[in-house]
Formats: sequence, C-alpha cells, structure tokens
Amino acid sequence: MASLHPLIVPMKVAPATQEPGMMRRRSFLGLTCIAALSMRSVFAGERISLAELAKPGRVLMLRHARAPGIGDPPGFRLSDCATQRNLDETGRAQAKTLGQQLAEAGIVKATIYSSQWCRCLETARLLQLGAVTTLPALNSFFNRPEDRQTRLAALRTFLAGLPIAGPPVILVTHQVTINSFTNAAAPAGGGSIYPVEWLGFPAVAGEPADPLIRSSR
Repeated sequence: MASLHPLIVPMKVAPATQEPGMMRRRSFLGLTCIAALSMRSVFAGERISLAELAKPGRVLMLRHARAPGIGDPPGFRLSDCATQRNLDETGRAQAKTLGQQLAEAGIVKATIYSSQWCRCLETARLLQLGAVTTLPALNSFFNRPEDRQTRLAALRTFLAGLPIAGPPVILVTHQVTINSFTNAAAPAGGGSIYPVEWLGFPAVAGEPADPLIRSSR
C-alpha cells in the first residue's frame, strides 16, 4: 500500500509579473497524491494555502484519485462500474483525506462536477463537500483522439459561463483532460487551483488552453 505521507507536486511555473492591465500571474502547485497542506509558487517562493479555493471565483481542476492501471478494460460501459478501472483502497483514502483537508481550510461546501466515469464520481463523492453533478465535458478521451476537440470546446464553454466571483468549483476529471486543457500534468488525486477567469478562454485552434494566460480574443 502506498504511503499516505503528503507530498507537494509542482505542476506549473509562471512569471511573477505580467503585462500591464492584466492580473498578476501566479503558479500553483499540484495537490499531493493524497492531499497537500499547502501549495507553493516555485518561482516566487510563496506558500498558498488550500484556503485559496475559498476565495470568490476559484476552480479546482482535480484528477481522480488512485485507480491502478491505464485506460479501461475492453468493452467497458459507463453504466456499469464493474466493467471499468476503479479506485483502490489507497485511492479512496486519498479522496477522503483531500476532502478533510479542504474542509479544514474553510471549504466546507463546493459546487462539484465530475466526469461520468465511476472513478471520478467516487472521488468527487468521497470529498464530502457537496452534491455531485455529472458533466460530459469532463469525460475522458483516452484512446479516442477524435473526441478531444469536442470535449475541450465543451469544457471551455462551460467554464466561460461560470460567475467570476462565484462559490468554489471542483472539477473531477482525467489526466488526459488536464494535460490537454491546462498543458500541465497531475498525479492521481492531484490538481491545481485557478481563478475562473484564467479558464474557459479559447486558445488558438488546435492548441490547448493555458490557464495562466488570459486570451485577448
């Protein structure tokens, strides 16, 4: 069984300053494979509490917790969890611990959206921070590259509709989605917190969105 000791995993580094008229860029570290007690900007050397998510208009894009293996078995069905790759006991512990850490940081309730895959839904529910709504835009397109652009476009549209100063939002999704959308990796049970205005803006056709650069388009 993997160690439950928290580790901080860097995800994205951005300059400490940016062009006039735009918000100061900050990089956030990924949550731990279990649950990080804080996040730190590698560039600026500043520590950022998980309480960052409690600020208005923040989004946590979270990869599902540990589910050993890659992809899903042949012939899997979204309607039947027994046919899918699912969380193991370590993964369930990761999700529960992350939810506890977020609650201790002041996030006792969040608006939670999840991929329709069972491992994402279970992760989202085990956070125990609110009701979980499925969002097909968060579904995996692993081994289905033809679905990539449609999924990402739908996710951008959804995020663009979120209120700039709304309550905390948690998106539970897959590595392939996070990698493509944010151009950053995430460990199992890990992710990054972003102001909503850094998400949802269209990128140049064929390129992933960069959550740290607001498009002028």
